[in-house]
Amino acid sequence: MKIENTVLVISGGASGLGEATARHFVDKGARGVLLLDLNATRGRELEAELGGTCLFVETDIADPLAVERALQAGVDRFGAINAAVTAAAIPGPSKLLNRTGPLDMATFEKVMRVNVSGTVNVFRAAAAHMVANAPTEEGERGVLIGVSSGAAFEGQIGQVAYSASKAAITGLTMPLARELASSGVRVVTVAPGAFETPIYDAIPEAVRSRMASVLQFPKRFGRPDEFALFIEELVRNPMHNARTYRFDAGVILPPSF
Repeated sequence: MKIENTVLVISGGASGLGEATARHFVDKGARGVLLLDLNATRGRELEAELGGTCLFVETDIADPLAVERALQAGVDRFGAINAAVTAAAIPGPSKLLNRTGPLDMATFEKVMRVNVSGTVNVFRAAAAHMVANAPTEEGERGVLIGVSSGAAFEGQIGQVAYSASKAAITGLTMPLARELASSGVRVVTVAPGAFETPIYDAIPEAVRSRMASVLQFPKRFGRPDEFALFIEELVRNPMHNARTYRFDAGVILPPSF
């Protein structure tokens, strides 16, 4: 898919990996970038900075109707939805058994609601628009890109909810790719490792060093622009389909840091 023909929707688009992806696609000449986020202040600032190619809509991705309205606003502005990246997520640290008792199910359900239901909400709304797109010469109409995590494979102690949610996104990839193949819509998932995003700002330097030490190469946190570059590759190259790609400098996560 050509970037200059692409209208990309990004959940969690006002910061971190989502923001980096938005900047990258605007720089590459995308037709439009639609940002979904609850951080209205940052979202509007980014919209103003990136100009007419960018549209921000304050959106609770766990609300199906809110997502549908947001994507319709994107279609009204840019004419289509061609690609979607679901970068919005919350961590929700949790253990099955805590000092105060068993897992608080409200915490678990909140993480699943945002991370899993939020992903499905964006996918379902985006796919509904994509299947109506005019196909490329090869019949492609769009691509859905989920964002999982290494925690989906080696969940650490205290990541019961988060790991379950990210494993669910990986699990969605193949059945959705099979379902949507006849419509020319691809489905791919990226499982990034540690990247230099606000979620890691509060982590002590000693912990950051231990996290970097288990990486193969390079032994550093990823840069958001590197994530954005990989998203560009997934959008451009139609051979990417039905797979989850680990994007983490070869890390195998230990039980804890």
